[in-house]
Amino acid sequence: MKSFYVESLNAHLFYHDLPGDGPVLVMLHGLGSSSSSWYPPAAHHVSLRNHRCLLVDFLGYGYSDRPRDYDYAMESQADTVAKLLDHLCLTDCIVVGHSMGGSIAILLADARPDLVSHLIVAEGNLDPGPGFVSGRIVTVSEQVFATSKFYDFCQQMRETGYHDYASTLRASEPVALYRSAVSLIADRSPSYRERFYNATMPRTFIFGERTLPDPDEKVLVENGIDVHIVPMASHDMMGDNPQGFAEAIVEGIIQAS
Repeated sequence: MKSFYVESLNAHLFYHDLPGDGPVLVMLHGLGSSSSSWYPPAAHHVSLRNHRCLLVDFLGYGYSDRPRDYDYAMESQADTVAKLLDHLCLTDCIVVGHSMGGSIAILLADARPDLVSHLIVAEGNLDPGPGFVSGRIVTVSEQVFATSKFYDFCQQMRETGYHDYASTLRASEPVALYRSAVSLIADRSPSYRERFYNATMPRTFIFGERTLPDPDEKVLVENGIDVHIVPMASHDMMGDNPQGFAEAIVEGIIQAS
């Protein structure tokens, strides 16, 4: 792995930089996950092998540092990714964000459209309000979650059958997880959805087949969004079907070209 020192935070952001000659893919993970653990099977798939791929672990997750005085807000995480891309002298990247990472990708594209040539969101949060994971986290205070509920939550996810996710969840900083969840589900103006609709670059939304039906499958198309579906996959599509996820990304890229 490589690291980027964020001087203003005195923290290191860690990322995989997989070589390739094609357009750069920047892959951003979801709440309680890490790009270093979830994206490699898809990134190494033959259909994406010609792309240079950056697999970024957000601060507070995976291998990255966990500054305690950081707010872990979605806008702050997007700004940190922008700093990394600026450091690497990269522009016009294909940014792929899953779940929370999709929302952060939308904020990145909105704030720095020069960095994003194609925005690909895989079941990212488009509207405010709690989700399956975030809603369980914010039922208590930050202090209670961090000191006594975090490990119970990890065990709950394991007992529910999400064994792989529970493992990456345990590698997350509890305070980061809590603050991220609060920021992720907060009301914004403009909202993620409004920013996604108004973005000027090509946009793709990816669903896992098992999460359908979803009214957004039609609504997104009506608003100019290219929609693709990963067969035999639920929300954790890159784990359920990494080949199908990689192929959905390729289809989105081809559709936008």
